[in-house]
Amino acid sequence: MDRSFWRSGHTPTLFSAFLYFDLSFMVWYLLGPLQIQIAKTLELSTQQRALMVATPILAGALLRLPMGMLADRIGAKRAGLLGQMAVIATLLGAWRIGIHDLAQALGFGVLLGVAGASFAVALPLASRWYPPQHQGTAMGIAGAGNSGTVLAALFAPALAVALGWQNVFGIACIPLGFALAIFFLCAKDAPAPVQHKHLRDYARMLTQRDAWWFMFFYALTFGGFSGFASSLPGYFHDQFAFDPKTAGWATAACVFAGSAMRPFGGLLADRIGGTRSLLTVYGAVAALIGTAGFSAGAPAASLALFIVAMLCLGAGNGAVFQLVPQRFSKDIGVMTGLIGMAGGIGGFALAASLGAIKQATGVYSAGLWLFACLAVLGWLGLANVKRRWRESLAGVTARV
Repeated sequence: MDRSFWRSGHTPTLFSAFLYFDLSFMVWYLLGPLQIQIAKTLELSTQQRALMVATPILAGALLRLPMGMLADRIGAKRAGLLGQMAVIATLLGAWRIGIHDLAQALGFGVLLGVAGASFAVALPLASRWYPPQHQGTAMGIAGAGNSGTVLAALFAPALAVALGWQNVFGIACIPLGFALAIFFLCAKDAPAPVQHKHLRDYARMLTQRDAWWFMFFYALTFGGFSGFASSLPGYFHDQFAFDPKTAGWATAACVFAGSAMRPFGGLLADRIGGTRSLLTVYGAVAALIGTAGFSAGAPAASLALFIVAMLCLGAGNGAVFQLVPQRFSKDIGVMTGLIGMAGGIGGFALAASLGAIKQATGVYSAGLWLFACLAVLGWLGLANVKRRWRESLAGVTARV
């Protein structure tokens, strides 16, 4: 990473956006690593458990548009502060009042969606400070905040065993309060004026076929990352009889790979082009996840396959957002909201469908093969549009 990157933007804001996004994602994902213990207490079926962990993903996806519009009107920093305070209040309520049945767990998941909507604040807050040639790197660093899922996977199951899963919600407020203070003190909105977005702006973008392509591509990369991150604790428990802590550690290894790779994915896309990066990602993911569907009897092999697949999906997340500012430079805020929403919907669909397929068939294989087929469709779709994109964006300074 050259010095021009650090000189071109605002490092305190970039760090604050990363930390805010990181701990928001930790909370957004909290039901995933706790699902085994919660499901046992509430006596949930596999499908109900999957719906519980998928609900925050869907809620976060749907809340990203209003959160993005709020950020445009009052500033990304203020929107982030309000969102973080709402999440802390939600956690304190769950800690003190408790969760006693599936309906309450789903309601709690909906409220946790506010944490998932942090995407619509953190990425624009950071990216508006940087020129086009560094957009992939800046958005990759800020977007690496999805590494918060690693913290949840590592520590939440162990804390639940020691203190009870309900108390984990109260403990999570401590790092969130720290992140809130850092965000308040260090984050700063970029001086460039921000054009306010309206619902008609989103509707206008949906008339462009490239917008749908980007939404599909991100539904595969981020949807794959978030869906597997939420589902893998249950997968490792059901498939290989891992206890909650071991399942959490195995999932943390997978999630860490994807999270750590996201900023490098943006940097790689800046160097070789986003389309070339994504083609490699989709091909690799299709092969890896497809193979994982055959390895039901080999926990070590399955873990290795998922680690590499999540690494690829993380790189794909960075690559998608390297391309967005090039194709939609005048509508980056609108497209960030739409693409982020599509990614969350993809994650919800993956997590919920894996549970439903496991409930219906007794195994996860069909669900994994279905996702592998979707990755093949992503490769074919990108191969179809890449030449047109490269020709239409020939004048931009960044690689496509």
